[in-house]
Amino acid sequence: MKVEIYSDIACPWCYVGKRRFERALAAFPQADQVEVVYRPFQLAPDKSETPESHRAYLDARYGPQSAAMDARLEELGRAEGLAFDFDRAIENNTLLAHRLLWHALNAYGAKEQAALKDRLLVAHFAEGADVGDRDTLAALAAEAGLDRDRAAAFLASDEGRAEVLAEIDDARGIGVNAVPTFVFEGKWAVQGGQESSTFLRVLEQVAQETGAVPAAPAADACSDGACEVPAG
Repeated sequence: MKVEIYSDIACPWCYVGKRRFERALAAFPQADQVEVVYRPFQLAPDKSETPESHRAYLDARYGPQSAAMDARLEELGRAEGLAFDFDRAIENNTLLAHRLLWHALNAYGAKEQAALKDRLLVAHFAEGADVGDRDTLAALAAEAGLDRDRAAAFLASDEGRAEVLAEIDDARGIGVNAVPTFVFEGKWAVQGGQESSTFLRVLEQVAQETGAVPAAPAADACSDGACEVPAG
């Protein structure tokens, strides 16, 4: 079974959803037969390549409600064993990070890509790292098991840029407009950072039903469990 997860490093629900899906996968008897691949998506593709504090960025984007949004995610994170430190977090354009994830998948494999994805999310949400900085990304790549010099050379080039942008266009073309979105076997999509029990049901149903859309999860795409692209 192949699961493609469309997500953005700047999306806190992608961080929560990743943890919940991994917990479901750990409880799935056929987990060793599941290939998980992370696909790129940008919530703010026009974000400048200038780092700025998360607080300032979110206040400008969402206004006074941003503090309540962060507080809810901090609470959810604690329940999942995840740390959010929005006071330290730095926002930047995420295209470089997506390119590095593309490199990890194509030069190493899905497991290495997953390890890098986790390292990037932790660095961004808990450690105040600038995931739009090339040197920082190369260091994080090394911590995730990739070759640092090779990662640095890749980031200094334009390799993978066209391919990543094409994948983002493809995502929008198939209807992905909020993340995380989990696509099972290229047929069934589940949107949002659903509970682990929901993900487990999807895994079980997709494994058993080759010609039917899993009814319950598809109808239960949560409204606040995903990061959406603002209209306009």
